[in-house]
Amino acid sequence: MTTKHPLLVIGVGSIGERHLRCFQATDRVDLSICELNENLRNEVGERYNISKRFDNLETALEQKPDAALIAAPAHLHIPLAQTCAEAGCHLLIEKPLSTSTEGIAELKQFIAKEKLTASVAFVFRAHPVIQAMKTAIDSGTFGKPLQVNTISGQHFPTYRPAYRDIYYNNHAAGGGLIQDSLPHTMNAVEWLIGPTQQIMADAAHLKLEGVEVEDTVNVLTRHGANGEILGSFCSNQHQAPNETSITVICENATVRFDYQRNRWGWQKEPEGEWEYENFTIGRDDLFTHQANAFLDAIEGKTEPACTIAEAEHTLKTCLTILKSSQQPPWIPIPNS
Repeated sequence: MTTKHPLLVIGVGSIGERHLRCFQATDRVDLSICELNENLRNEVGERYNISKRFDNLETALEQKPDAALIAAPAHLHIPLAQTCAEAGCHLLIEKPLSTSTEGIAELKQFIAKEKLTASVAFVFRAHPVIQAMKTAIDSGTFGKPLQVNTISGQHFPTYRPAYRDIYYNNHAAGGGLIQDSLPHTMNAVEWLIGPTQQIMADAAHLKLEGVEVEDTVNVLTRHGANGEILGSFCSNQHQAPNETSITVICENATVRFDYQRNRWGWQKEPEGEWEYENFTIGRDDLFTHQANAFLDAIEGKTEPACTIAEAEHTLKTCLTILKSSQQPPWIPIPNS
């Protein structure tokens, strides 16, 4: 019988609970949880039959877990990760990596020195549709990428009804669209076609009640080694449709990821038909794929799906967007 990895889940709010549930589904871990909120700690512990429950990290780490999953608010990610790494834990850190770059260099150095496995939980890296699309783009089948356009939006009060009362209402804790949802598509695009080199951004709070952080964002980007690929990101958190698409215009075809329909497609000729590859994906499948990929990386079977260095670049991009959006480079149209 294969020995299970002792895994400590730090923070069992909505995303932490989902990670816990999906790691449990792998049947490859022996779970414990660390959560300050007593009611939440006991409620989640009972729901998933987790007997090892801790209210402080020091006591939890005395149990010597192999790995730690950090699902606390984003501004706590790096100090928690450093503490866990110093206790010998491999790391899976929920996105975004942090709300600043403070402490990241030291964490990377320590991880490299101790030969620990560390990955950041950008779940699109575990998405079989994007994986298939990336394989096709990387193969050169469609020619070089020239432009990328992303469109995303959802009715946040429906999907995250507690948004007013959690980290989302505060930039310092990782709130607002630029730090909350934009990193998902930004990281996916950087994985597909190359790192962001330059940005121009505009953002505003237009509709979400009870918060003042931005809920609507438009960003122009340049990607690739020399910034040769043009990009655009259009996103909001108040529209009725729940949608995410990533369209990559290549030399010989247009390629598109359609999140809600679990498919990707390509069109090669003007007036031609779209061709699609469809997938069947359950509600928790992506997180279970991600959990298995992390455990495979710990066991040396594969590389981390998203390295800290890659997540750091996405973080720097989004922090630059946040700063730029506060003073967008508008050029007035001259009067007649």
